[in-house]
Amino acid sequence: MAGKKIFILGASRGIGLGLVRTFLDRGWQVVASERTHSADLHALECDALRIVTADVTEPQSYADLGFSSGQLDALIINAGITGASHQDSTQATSDEVAHVMMTNAFGPARAAKTLLPALKDGGTLGVMSSLMGSIDDSSGGFELYRTSKVALNMLAKGIAEQDAGPRKIEVLALHPGWVQTDMGGSNARLTVEESVNGLADVIERSGEGGFRFVDYSGKELAF
Repeated sequence: MAGKKIFILGASRGIGLGLVRTFLDRGWQVVASERTHSADLHALECDALRIVTADVTEPQSYADLGFSSGQLDALIINAGITGASHQDSTQATSDEVAHVMMTNAFGPARAAKTLLPALKDGGTLGVMSSLMGSIDDSSGGFELYRTSKVALNMLAKGIAEQDAGPRKIEVLALHPGWVQTDMGGSNARLTVEESVNGLADVIERSGEGGFRFVDYSGKELAF
């Protein structure tokens, strides 16, 4: 995999940070973004890593990062918040809905479309989704978070059909599993290392075009 290049938008901690470490270990050139200074990310500084500042909800922050056309083999948009603690559609305010939807769905979709020219033909676009974004699997609850991830999956499918498809770019909605991060909690089943190594395997085996909703093991998930 020597010489391959990836941009991970949202890499200051958790899964994003783990992905940076994993792709560096696998010989990739990595561009990684932080919103504010991340000591953990900067601790990985090396010739193969370029750190930039970007926020998925602020288009101007990633619109001109100096990527040339077709420079990237892979792009991962890693953004996500749980949303309001109550997670109840009957209590949700307009601001709470807007915040979770912009951060988890429309912000990532806009970033993906903006950065798509930097991906080579036959490359891979990954957005960090969740099994909670599966209508087929849903048992209810976590209404704000679930709805935002359903929206992300729909937007990603649209990007695959309308924007990425003609260039044979594969679009992946990625479920990282239940991971021991700040969001997942200490009782989660997977370590960050287990999740990101699986996700990296999925990315490295991709590039066939089309859209897939898959987990960290490569298992196809019902939409």
